[in-house]
Parts: sequence; structure tokens; C-alpha cells
Amino acid sequence: MRLLVSTTDPTLIPFAQALLAGEDIAAFELDVHTSVLTGSSFLLPRRLMVADGDWFIARAVLVDNDFPAEALK
Repeated sequence: MRLLVSTTDPTLIPFAQALLAGEDIAAFELDVHTSVLTGSSFLLPRRLMVADGDWFIARAVLVDNDFPAEALK
């Protein structure tokens, strides 16, 4: 697994997942409940991981759809 997106913006992870699902790229979200448990819902970044072999095409899909560059890894 390789890190593709890291962000505190709650709208970016679902947006990225929708774009990737449209290209049949599996993505796994990390840290979903961590921020809720600590009581700081927008302080801790959430991460989106993809398989190593899918990383290049997944990143290209997000860039082609004007995904915010600061969230890409």
C-alpha cells in the first residue's frame, strides 16, 4: 500500500474515492475514526492508500480531475 492523499478536509477523501472507483482502483481510507475518538475532527489528517501498482495511475486520475495538489503525496 502507498499513501496517495493526506488531508484534514472532510470533503476531499470521498471525492478522491469516487474518482478512483470510476477507474476501478481500490482505495483504503486510514484514520477514519481517530479524529473522532480524540475529539479533534479536523486536526488530524485522514489518509487514502492505494496498491503500489495503482499509485501512478491513481495520482494521474486525481491530477487530471483538478484534485488539490497540497493533498496529494
